[in-house]
Amino acid sequence: MLYLSEILIQHPELANFDQLVEVVHQRAQGEMFFRIDVKPPYPDTPENWEDRLEAAFT
Repeated sequence: MLYLSEILIQHPELANFDQLVEVVHQRAQGEMFFRIDVKPPYPDTPENWEDRLEAAFT
């Protein structure tokens, strides 16, 4: 299972939401489940952030 909090801890270099989406897409390979357990801390995080991260995972 892939946790959003784990990605954020492992990638402190991420500076914006679009970079996070790309990392989620890359890390999705070989994973079956994605748990969104925190809200991304970026100022440019859109209103539909959960949907966008889910789409990047699938």
